[in-house]
Amino acid sequence: MATATMKRESLTIDVMPEEHRKIKVCATLQGKTIREYILEIVRERLRMEEEERQLSTMSANIGPVLKELWDNEKDAAYDKL
Repeated sequence: MATATMKRESLTIDVMPEEHRKIKVCATLQGKTIREYILEIVRERLRMEEEERQLSTMSANIGPVLKELWDNEKDAAYDKL
């Protein structure tokens, strides 16, 4: 987590007024600043994308027999759970 001595970068984005209003309302409803709200969303998205990359790497490295067992029509129903 960031501390006072860690260097930080600035990020600025332009959004439409209606988008800004919606972001502000959502942040306020959660008792957060816009900064806190956006950072939380971005960090969660980055975490999810990292997990997806790791899963992709793992599935690419499993042997053909295991891949066939893992990716089959019969068990595909479990993917939706």
